[in-house]
Amino acid sequence: MTSSFFFSLLLALFAFLFGSLPFSVWFSRWLAGADLRAVGDGNPGATNAFKAGGWRAGLASLLLDVAKAAFPVGLAYQVFGLRGWAMFVIAIAPTLGHAFSPFLGWRGGKAIATMLGAWIGLTLYEVPSLLLFFITFWYLLQSLSGWAALLTILCALGYLMVFHPDALLLGVALFQTAFVVFKHLDDLRQRPRPRPWLRRFLGK
Repeated sequence: MTSSFFFSLLLALFAFLFGSLPFSVWFSRWLAGADLRAVGDGNPGATNAFKAGGWRAGLASLLLDVAKAAFPVGLAYQVFGLRGWAMFVIAIAPTLGHAFSPFLGWRGGKAIATMLGAWIGLTLYEVPSLLLFFITFWYLLQSLSGWAALLTILCALGYLMVFHPDALLLGVALFQTAFVVFKHLDDLRQRPRPRPWLRRFLGK
């Protein structure tokens, strides 16, 4: 029992620290000599890495931000077969690490890529495919990223409630929903903003 607890604790710590690696900041600096925290909204994530460091920095950051969650979560869930509260903590740890990185003075990004990575670790392709479909769908319809992210995770939550009513998966989805709200308050204080093509289509 004690050894199992400490093993789970070590995996959670590893997941947090791995998730906290600020690849977007590093690659923007290495490949373009730029500080992405001075670009756009200052968010240390893949979107600003594209802006500050170009496509190479952006793509590398995006892939590694996904991988830094997929690897520890998949290791714990798929390889070691952890479940329950221990697995819940491990599944959310990379997201918390990215958002509150000790490498950036306990600050960080919005962690959308790490949330996607956590679902790769938990369900391989199933939920990630759903998330990619809905994030594309909502971004095409409206221009506020916070609303697109929130509507996407709510769609995933609804899917899980119907097809996979597993306490662990639902718990992770509920945490991510709350986290998206916390990280996108500025967007969510505004009404959803339809894309210009949609307003024209609707005659508004």
